[in-house]
Amino acid sequence: MERSEDAGVYKLNDDLAFIQTLDFFTPIVDDPYAFGQIAVANALSDIYAMGGKPLMALNIVCFPINKLDISILKQILTGGLDKMREAGVTLAGGHSVEDDETKFGLSVMGIIHPDRVIFNQGAKPGDKLVLTKPLGTGIINTAIKGCEASPEAAELVIKSMSALNNIASELMTTLDVHACTDITGFGLLGHACEMIDGTNVGMKIYYSNIPYFEETRALADMGMIPGGLHRNREFRSHMVEFSPAVPQFISDILFDPQTSGGLLIALPDSDADSLLHMLHEEGIEEAAIIGEVIAEPKCTIIVE
Repeated sequence: MERSEDAGVYKLNDDLAFIQTLDFFTPIVDDPYAFGQIAVANALSDIYAMGGKPLMALNIVCFPINKLDISILKQILTGGLDKMREAGVTLAGGHSVEDDETKFGLSVMGIIHPDRVIFNQGAKPGDKLVLTKPLGTGIINTAIKGCEASPEAAELVIKSMSALNNIASELMTTLDVHACTDITGFGLLGHACEMIDGTNVGMKIYYSNIPYFEETRALADMGMIPGGLHRNREFRSHMVEFSPAVPQFISDILFDPQTSGGLLIALPDSDADSLLHMLHEEGIEEAAIIGEVIAEPKCTIIVE
């Protein structure tokens, strides 16, 4: 907890530890089936970020049974179950309560070798930073609610949020990864700050390398900014230095709260190109090297 790790790890013996995480939230899309898929992909991501294998999950459900038809809940659970099957995860039960607002997610248990746990801190100077999914889900989801996003943008962002991080996780564990986290509600810069906070390293982010959904720029310029983006900026701006050349919309995208985002992986320069090549070959085409770990200034992210 001291380092804001993605999940808890409990060592059972010299060869086996289990990883436990929990995540649930309110609907961010109108399609109940898609919401179920996204919620599950998001919950499993914490296990993948630590290099683990998720095995079993329990549903967490809140539903206004007197306000919405039960068929909506069935679609949410079906979407979630289908995504768990894709991940090879067993649904072992769960718990539901009546609530005024729909909420869905998972408690997930996975396994890992105790010596192979990948923490969110441990990056070393000279490491490259690989991001596996494009940014902008918070801005586009805000625009969807305001009926300002195009159907094409909505389809792209739902596809991205529904995608598992399992392949990226499996690939990174074949290399000498020093640190990893998944990008969710605190945005890219928020989670990157967690990776260097209280350490002896900093980061440099090259804004021109950042993958983001094409429509995000126009939507950010229109003011389609989620409240969480402002909170993220207020909380972490003291650790971030922006070059004057960085456009405002890029700053917005970097603080944008993500749902079921990609992995941010710190690994040696010699392995970064290999990982990127493998990711692209597996169809993770938006993956990119977005920056590097630096020795000075410590505990600071420079965006240039």
